[in-house]
Amino acid sequence: MNNKKNNNMSRREFVKASAAMGAAAIFSGKERLFAAGSDKLRVGLIGCGGRGTGAAMDCVRSSPNVEIVALGDVFKDRLAHSLTQLSENLDDKVSVTRDTSFTGFDAYEKVLACDIDMVILACPPHFRPRHLKAAVEAGKHVFMEKPVAVDPVGFHSVIASSDIAQEKGLAIVAGTQRRHQNHYRETMKRIHNGDIGEPISGQCYFNVGGWDGPNGKPENMSDMEYQIRYWFHFTWLSGDEIVEQHVHNIDVINWAMGSHPTKTLGIGGRQVRSGDGNIYDHFTVEFEYPNGARVMSMCRHMEGCANNVCERVMGTNGIAYTDDAVGLIEGPNAYKHSGQAHNPYVTEHADLIESIRSNQPVNEGRQVAESTLTAIMGRMSAYTGRAISWDWIVNASKLDLSPPAYNFDINLPVRPIPIPGKTKLI
Repeated sequence: MNNKKNNNMSRREFVKASAAMGAAAIFSGKERLFAAGSDKLRVGLIGCGGRGTGAAMDCVRSSPNVEIVALGDVFKDRLAHSLTQLSENLDDKVSVTRDTSFTGFDAYEKVLACDIDMVILACPPHFRPRHLKAAVEAGKHVFMEKPVAVDPVGFHSVIASSDIAQEKGLAIVAGTQRRHQNHYRETMKRIHNGDIGEPISGQCYFNVGGWDGPNGKPENMSDMEYQIRYWFHFTWLSGDEIVEQHVHNIDVINWAMGSHPTKTLGIGGRQVRSGDGNIYDHFTVEFEYPNGARVMSMCRHMEGCANNVCERVMGTNGIAYTDDAVGLIEGPNAYKHSGQAHNPYVTEHADLIESIRSNQPVNEGRQVAESTLTAIMGRMSAYTGRAISWDWIVNASKLDLSPPAYNFDINLPVRPIPIPGKTKLI
């Protein structure tokens, strides 16, 4: 290119104007739009919604010589919009072509068949176990968004894939970005060093404003398309808010405790949420840990209420508190983090890429799977009104929320909103 600046500008304008036409219409040839250097880490993105597109940007910005070379999504319009955003923000770090742009339920297989080193998995959580399994089988390093499953069957799949990745020397990092945030890391180090004594209780919260569900399936839209486009509002796709969002805080508690819980009892319901879907708008769950410590977990989506997103752990010799901005300990070993802050959404990718390039692959698969199952256990207890043990959910539960098939032609009625005391524990 003789005039790179002018050509880049015209390309961005062209891509933006063409987004509504779908990815195939954006390209006129098979050549890459930008040449890839031999030292570059080549990345594919599966799931081109807002979180997937954001993760791809964070990935490229986290380390030198990283480029996005392949995209996959169920929907053409989502892929095209993602490509527009990536091209406008990352400029010459995007070398996606018609031949590396894929749509449909098998798009993930086609992305994994491309010449990539690493893949970002950011489709709705239901698809994570299937996509992780395929990525590990294809020998790709993985960044996968949380949560990583919506049911116990998915949990077992993620555990198996993570173990295989370990054997193959493949890196896996999950979107539990607090694990890559300085003040969280420093506070956890002190908890594990005994600065608060033995943890005996705690609380974690994800209480935020809410939003109503969609109001009816548009005419000429299939059940499957409708539910995937509004995936957050359907348990089989999102896992409900306790799994999809509150897993962050639950993961912090598991991290602090050094274990998953052994028992849980939860309550919840759908009090103010309107519109379609079958998820709850509030949960309160008590988790019991191996040493007898009990943690109260609360999440809520309701407007006009007090908001709170944080974690607190009480020990025999102090109290630790964490949130997005603060990490502190009260007691004889008082501490308040005052070091430099980093963007954890970028740092998690930097840590992953550094582990790949140093041939010391990090593997977070098991820890995020256990935190995901902890949240699933809380949801299942609240849905059914039953107390649940870790042993039972791991060894006896057969719950599988998968649809009968993955296509847009099947009849897929929305499952009824769970009713405690009536919904069966599976």
